Amino acid sequence: MYVIGTAGHVDHGKSTLVEALTGINPDRLREEQRRGMTIELGFAWMQLPSGRDISLVDVPGHERFIKQMLAGVSGFDAALLVIAADESMMPQTREHLAIIELLEIPRGIVVVTKADMVDPAWLPLVVDDIRLQLADSRLAEAPLVVVSAKTGYGMDALRTALDTLVDTLTPPTRLDEPARLWVDRVFSMDGFGAVVTGTLQAGDMQVGDEVEIAPAGLRARIRGLQMHRQKLQQASPGARVAINLAGVSHHDISRGDLVTVPGTIVPTDRIDVRLSLARVAPRPLRQGMQVDVFVGAAESAARVTLLDADVIEQGESGYAQLHLARAVPLWRGDRVVLRQPSPSMTLAGGRVIDTHPLRHRRFRSEVIDRLAALERASPADLCWAAVRGNAVSIAELVQTTHLDRARVVQTLAQMTQVRVLNDEWVIDAATLQTLQEHATKALDGYKTRYPLRIGMPREELRRRLGVEPGVLEALLTVPWQGIIERCGDGLLRRVGSVVTLTDAQQRMVDGALASLRQQPYAPPPTGLDRELQQYLIGSNQIIDIGADVAFSHDAWHEMTSWILTTIDTDGQVTVGQFRDRFGTTRKYALAVLEYLDEKRVTRRRDDARVRF
Repeated sequence: MYVIGTAGHVDHGKSTLVEALTGINPDRLREEQRRGMTIELGFAWMQLPSGRDISLVDVPGHERFIKQMLAGVSGFDAALLVIAADESMMPQTREHLAIIELLEIPRGIVVVTKADMVDPAWLPLVVDDIRLQLADSRLAEAPLVVVSAKTGYGMDALRTALDTLVDTLTPPTRLDEPARLWVDRVFSMDGFGAVVTGTLQAGDMQVGDEVEIAPAGLRARIRGLQMHRQKLQQASPGARVAINLAGVSHHDISRGDLVTVPGTIVPTDRIDVRLSLARVAPRPLRQGMQVDVFVGAAESAARVTLLDADVIEQGESGYAQLHLARAVPLWRGDRVVLRQPSPSMTLAGGRVIDTHPLRHRRFRSEVIDRLAALERASPADLCWAAVRGNAVSIAELVQTTHLDRARVVQTLAQMTQVRVLNDEWVIDAATLQTLQEHATKALDGYKTRYPLRIGMPREELRRRLGVEPGVLEALLTVPWQGIIERCGDGLLRRVGSVVTLTDAQQRMVDGALASLRQQPYAPPPTGLDRELQQYLIGSNQIIDIGADVAFSHDAWHEMTSWILTTIDTDGQVTVGQFRDRFGTTRKYALAVLEYLDEKRVTRRRDDARVRF
């Protein structure tokens, strides 16, 4: 399915042309019909002579409604540049043409309307003048059709030209990207609730899918899909669709929001772009300018930081960083249009290169080289740029590379320089080797410093390596098997590492354990030094609960089992119950219960304990 939209000056007959082609009046608002002027986006559809269907979007032509025009034009596959025969090229004709070029809309047809309004002898001169003015534009070689929507003259030729145009268009098959639809209209229908419309930019959507409304992060479910008033079970890229959303109010959605796959896009207030000056720009684009940025159906004020120049002149392009006034859910490759706020005029346009860049300093060769590489990057290049020197999750790669998960996984499988751990984390081979060397060195050093400790605390090793908890878990599960192992409670050690006590140390340990067994529920201090105490803790022979209180493993297991069983049976346990059951003192009973509270095994409720 293709979306073809109108463009052109106000009162040049765009809406009349659409109605003549489709039988649908795109001016649905009473105010539009009263004034005879398009104010909001209008939508229609038609069947071509070949039997194929296309969607038509009619945009306002008046300069005051350029924002509405921009909200619709981003979904065009091709454009109908409408020029009235009795006026020829006008200011908004030129601005709309410039926007078409800035958004890189690939194809179009020039439609000369109102042929009935001029002397037939003048028509060739009008056509020659239009061709001359379009000579250096994207539509210089586009088909040109002269019509009169009023009399029907040329309308069959236009239908045939549309059929031929569709043959030249590239099918919109961006199925390897997450579904994205910019909302250009939102309303509510009795009995159905919130409805949004837009052009599906990428991916597919199905009835029942969960979606996210960005940038607010609202979650909703697709209750229904329609295209051309026909119900759909699934919509594909390029489709002009209406989505009935469940679980969200239409009051919470606005034009410029993005409907997408949950968790896919992180809204951003800073982007890197390549910009080109518009042919109608009233002045050059200068460093530090304040502009309005339009992308999809969204807009935001922004400040421009030019990265490789002080000025972008007519016919030039350059890299820039845009600092947006609000976070916008953008995707690498999205096209942007920059307009001067006052007086409102189109300045420049370009393509998003990086949606979450660092803040750049100007005129840095390394920054420019990186942006140039990102512009031409393949999926493998994008994955490598994110992974190199790091360990990242596949979810992060999806957000960073703007490829869907299946494409990321497929790309990683073909990259020999990376390892995928636990189907979730990705690390480059050199970083993996470096982390392993650092880990074994850290464990060996810990063993040398604390020879009586069973192992190094897992969290301490993680901090030393500077990795996420999930990364360390993945490393222990796959590449470090046979090299590093778990021991004790949250401890790690080199495989084969053992603790050997001297005879004297063994006698002290045996004596301490004997004392604990003699008074299991009111244990005396062990009398051991810190390292021997740590040895017993690490080897799971005693449980140290602080305040100079430690229990033997067997006693601790007996006490905690009774506490939890009592809670499950009676609903709670008190300090007095525990004290009486084990014949201990309030000091020890309170210490045990407070320790379990701290570990979130139990929690206090009034004077009793219940399960956490």
